[in-house]
Amino acid sequence: MSGWVKKRFWKQASVVETGDGFGVALDVRTLKTPAKADLIVPSRALALAIAAEWDAVEEKIDPRRMPVTRSANAAIDKVSAQHDEVADLIAAYGGTDLLCYRAERPQALIDLQTAAWDPYLDWAAQELSAPLSATQGVVHQTQPRDSLERLTALVHGLDAFELTAVHDLVSISGSLILGLAVARGRVDAETAWPLSRVDEDWQAEQWGIDDDAAELAESKRQDFLHAERFLELLRAE
Repeated sequence: MSGWVKKRFWKQASVVETGDGFGVALDVRTLKTPAKADLIVPSRALALAIAAEWDAVEEKIDPRRMPVTRSANAAIDKVSAQHDEVADLIAAYGGTDLLCYRAERPQALIDLQTAAWDPYLDWAAQELSAPLSATQGVVHQTQPRDSLERLTALVHGLDAFELTAVHDLVSISGSLILGLAVARGRVDAETAWPLSRVDEDWQAEQWGIDDDAAELAESKRQDFLHAERFLELLRAE
């Protein structure tokens, strides 16, 4: 089967071990991706999570409730076929990383950014050998070439499944450094999320919370947390 079926026809989803990894079968029919590739993932834990999503379907398929399946499909159909392009897209965030652009005023916001972001720039310099420079204002800050090359190499070293998760961690937060910090276990996603929202939370405190903006932010937060969970399932024994 390929793509998303509209209604449940299966009694049970189960994990099937293959020579290449782990697949999921709906009764006797093996899941395929929307592009009709075999849905084979590297870890049993990831396959079990996918099977659980399909087992949880009551009647009609709702892809929004199946984030692990969606991410696995994306890794196989999209990222695998465009690995270098996706890696370059993610690595480019290093040149304009959120953590490097600081407010010019007020001092209270500057202090919040410094406390939240400096530890992760320090971590990048020490642990990733990729120091980046912070600046005040929005004028582009040219970063050290060696640092950007080091970060690019790290991103290109990720496999398609890892890259899928890191893409979301980085693009949602706006920070390659913060995304890599979550991916490499320096910080958990629940803690990292508010670090990526220092500016927005400051504005909300000053001017009040916009309901639409808050709803969008929560949707992004859930996607951010899911990306970390996807990595954990991928790397589970």
